[in-house]
Amino acid sequence: MFFKVLSQDSNCKARVSEITTPHGTFQTPIFMPVGTQATVKAIEQRELEEIGARIILGNTYHLYLRPGTEVLNKAGGLHKFMNWNKPILTDSGGFQVFSLSALRKITADGAEFKSHLDGSYHMFTPEKVVNIQRMIGSDIMMVLDECLENPAEFAKVESSIKLTADWAKKSRVEFKNTEPLYGNEQFQFGIIQGSTYNELRKRSALELAELDFEGYAIGGLAVGEENNVMYDIVEYTTEFMPQDKPRYLMGVGTPEDLLNAIERGIDMFDCVMPTRNARNATIFTSKGKLRLRNLEHKFNFGSIDEEVESYTSKNFSPSYLRHLFMCDEMLAAQLATIHNLRFYLNLVERAREAVSNNCFLEFKKSFLGKYNSGTKTA
Repeated sequence: MFFKVLSQDSNCKARVSEITTPHGTFQTPIFMPVGTQATVKAIEQRELEEIGARIILGNTYHLYLRPGTEVLNKAGGLHKFMNWNKPILTDSGGFQVFSLSALRKITADGAEFKSHLDGSYHMFTPEKVVNIQRMIGSDIMMVLDECLENPAEFAKVESSIKLTADWAKKSRVEFKNTEPLYGNEQFQFGIIQGSTYNELRKRSALELAELDFEGYAIGGLAVGEENNVMYDIVEYTTEFMPQDKPRYLMGVGTPEDLLNAIERGIDMFDCVMPTRNARNATIFTSKGKLRLRNLEHKFNFGSIDEEVESYTSKNFSPSYLRHLFMCDEMLAAQLATIHNLRFYLNLVERAREAVSNNCFLEFKKSFLGKYNSGTKTA
């Protein structure tokens, strides 16, 4: 069985589930470190396993451009190419095409775009994106969708969700008419769009549910709207998502975002925040963020985080990490990334435990009370 619910909190929508793929089984809620270009920045695959990563994310757009599908195919897929033996989810590249703005053109057939690397022209159709992900060999592949900025006019969003639904149908047909290239079963998720309009979110969710994907994502959030608006949309949209399928909130987010979304029934998350912040000398801790370049940490020889144990927090002080960042040493980003990803993985581990004990809301209140009180002075 690909997906099954193990536990449900009686006080909210939070749940613990299990997802099984050819490359391993993992429990949700889960955070997926972002490995856009066949690497999670500043951390080795060995270290990812050590900190408890159970699934990582790759990106179809970037892998298509570099190293290219020919290389990935000859390598036997992304797992072998990057020596990662656990599950991989690949985004379709729709968000990256959206972010190109002036370098793209959207039609009924797909998205035409210019490479950000060399300006060469390319076309992503729903069918082509499925076949690229066949060559990548990811365990879970996302369909091509159109992502809009927030806010956007109702008529524009309405037209966009129709296009996304049409692309989803083509993607599903192509998925069913093709086979995995490396002998391992693959699964396909649809992406619900609709900007900040509940009516359109409901329509998108119900249309995609008819296609019977193995899982469903909520896309097009965390792109300009207020946090409370995002939470309300998630609360509303999950009501129309299949209960017996994984629910994935794409590109989100802060620790607060994760906990608020878990409360509203989300199972899966990805975000560049922990790795990007790490490279910019900001550490997540149970008492808020530490901005390591701040002068106050020059003589801070204490623990980075007494509650979240990582290789970094066990062995190095804020003073030492600050020194590495001030000297532009590569080790700085590595050690900070190890800790930040461990912080996020520890957070979802504790969330799973709280759901299993039917006390998620109490855990959320306790965690955020401590986290937010520390962030003010960090």
